[in-house]
Amino acid sequence: MKRKILVLGGAHIDRRGRISGETAPGASNPGTWFEEPGGGGFNAARNLARLGFQVTMISPRGGDPLGEMVGEAADFAGIDDRPFVFLDRKTPSYTAIIEKDGNLVIALADMELYRFFVPRRLSIRWVREAFAAHDFILFDANLPEETIAAIVAKANSLQKPVAAIAISPAKVVRLTPCIGDIDYLFLNEAEAAALTGGRPEDAAGWPPLLNEIGIRSAVVTRGRRELVAICEGRAVTLQPPIADTVADVTGAGDSLAAGTLAALMAGLPLEEAVRYGTAAAILTVQSRHAVNENLTPDLLNEALALVPAARILH
Repeated sequence: MKRKILVLGGAHIDRRGRISGETAPGASNPGTWFEEPGGGGFNAARNLARLGFQVTMISPRGGDPLGEMVGEAADFAGIDDRPFVFLDRKTPSYTAIIEKDGNLVIALADMELYRFFVPRRLSIRWVREAFAAHDFILFDANLPEETIAAIVAKANSLQKPVAAIAISPAKVVRLTPCIGDIDYLFLNEAEAAALTGGRPEDAAGWPPLLNEIGIRSAVVTRGRRELVAICEGRAVTLQPPIADTVADVTGAGDSLAAGTLAALMAGLPLEEAVRYGTAAAILTVQSRHAVNENLTPDLLNEALALVPAARILH
């Protein structure tokens, strides 16, 4: 039987402009424009669906053509899509400018609609039934702080494991009030710095900072440097391999979260689970899409051969 995952959070439109030559700040840069459905929670949900999980997605959406585009992408991925549709509002969007090597220059997030996902929506009967029917809860920090706290409290009361994707340094602080009750947290170095107030150069400096603020288990990505993962007092690092080609880094962190969670739900230990997450991220950056549409469990296992063993810190 397929394991069931409930995802709550961002499902919107990603717009990405890619600069063709060397980036010239403060000037017009030749490039190309690309638009597709995205969002931290939605990207992770699509990866998990492609890895064989039964996924339900709950997210606010506008009553516009962009909202319909998101819904079609959910259907294509095999997700049970359960949006709160606001007919008089527009679907949120994320607009990014990408350098020719695939790295982010700057981004703008128009996410006003997410503030309408208030805690009382969790008391709707079909939402309560969804929480009860799923094995695992995943959310992202696009949602309001009070809604995040309510999601975590509901998951804990039902004894369901709960994971979070940080989204950005500005949004990750919304997790602070309930940080100790989140089972797994996925964030990058800038987001971890926003939470902890520190930014050690050495990977070994991260576990004490994360433990100090009550984080149970987390994976901190550090670009091309070693990622750091902690879980129940253990800590490991892993050096991500350099991808042969980098088409676009958008969605890499979301796919890492999905791959790691898939392995953890299969019973693998942390040091092996982050290898699966890293393999999923490699496949994502090689695609121009935020989710590699060719992703399958077999393809993930093939990519796993490129990922070195994790190094145990303690």
